Amino acid sequence: MKNNMQESVWSGQFGKDYTNRCTFLTKELNSYYLEEYGISRLEMNNRFLLGLGLEDKKVLEVGCNVGNQLRLLQEMGFNNLYGIELQEYAVEKAKSLTQGINIIQGLGDDIPFRDGFFDLVFTSGVLIHISPQNINKVIDEIYRSTKEYIWGFEYYADDYTEVVYRGNNNLLWKTNFSKLYLDRFPDLELIKEERFKYINGNNEDAMFLLRKKL
Repeated sequence: MKNNMQESVWSGQFGKDYTNRCTFLTKELNSYYLEEYGISRLEMNNRFLLGLGLEDKKVLEVGCNVGNQLRLLQEMGFNNLYGIELQEYAVEKAKSLTQGINIIQGLGDDIPFRDGFFDLVFTSGVLIHISPQNINKVIDEIYRSTKEYIWGFEYYADDYTEVVYRGNNNLLWKTNFSKLYLDRFPDLELIKEERFKYINGNNEDAMFLLRKKL
């Protein structure tokens, strides 16, 4: 069931076109990041995840599309990986591209797992597509589903700012997403945050790692 305009758009042809544009081998994904930021996604991941001891722990990606990021984590040695994705087409494509990763159809505002089932829940370029009116539902579910860590990589701005996306309104926003979490959940602490500027242009993205205080 689609709860809002954004979910309807991303589950339809617009979302399928995105999936077809953005299906990468892990080598291609790293090359894309190098071209955009001057650093590979593998190096970004290493900066934030090495030493946490999560390789055998349960990790969930919310909005995993075809599993690009999950396949990269698998190559890094993570072996208990899950993904949820609203778009049926992307889920079926993900299943053909992955082995040993549990990817199912689901919504970010209704994650079909019990409280604290995962040790780390993450998004990569997903919160930016949730409207400000619905964002709290999604981050509440992410918070609920993780036992310890929340990890994100999203467009950054000091304030909520709408961005026209491929000629469309109401499909993309940027803000300080780590602050949204921290303001909403007092028991979260910021472990690490880093901004990555685009090589071409003045925009920047933020990667952040949060942890529930024990």
